[in-house]
Amino acid sequence: MARIAGVDLPRRKRIDIGLTYIYGIGRTTSARILEKLNIDASTKTDDLTDGQINDIRRVIDNEHKVEGELRTEVSMNIKRLMDLGCYRGLRHRRGLPCHGQRTSTNARTRKGPKRTAVKKKGGPKK
Repeated sequence: MARIAGVDLPRRKRIDIGLTYIYGIGRTTSARILEKLNIDASTKTDDLTDGQINDIRRVIDNEHKVEGELRTEVSMNIKRLMDLGCYRGLRHRRGLPCHGQRTSTNARTRKGPKRTAVKKKGGPKK
């Protein structure tokens, strides 16, 4: 099993898909890395040689920000926006969408499940 950047790559998957399990590497970046190293994208993760795994590991370490380092940078960027008190920072703080989407309907992913109003029981007083 190949372990790159602290992530175990899945067995029996194509290497171009397997690399996307690393935070910060998508399909395009994965394709560029494999093209640079002349590794066939359709090669299964199990079929990689130790040399190829080491080459991939070296390229990712030297040229790409991935996993913990990238997560830290993203969270620091969000924290900076919140500390500045700019519009995007306020939206992050309140847990609302930051990129201009409507919120009167939809936006449930950011806002969480609906909270309906509670009605009191009982009829008219005598």
